[in-house]
Amino acid sequence: MVLVNSEKQYSLWPTFVDLPGGWEVAFGEASRQDCLDYVERTWTDMRPKSLVDAMGGN
Repeated sequence: MVLVNSEKQYSLWPTFVDLPGGWEVAFGEASRQDCLDYVERTWTDMRPKSLVDAMGGN
């Protein structure tokens, strides 16, 4: 599955491990390739959200 944190950073995560604090499920149980495809489509700006916000969204 794919997790996301408050900084809009993504991580692949095994389903058998508890979620770490500050992270939530962004994309449910799926194949590794489906998860990678989701991250590639979704995480288009690698900067942390706080930096994007500080730069005025640019």
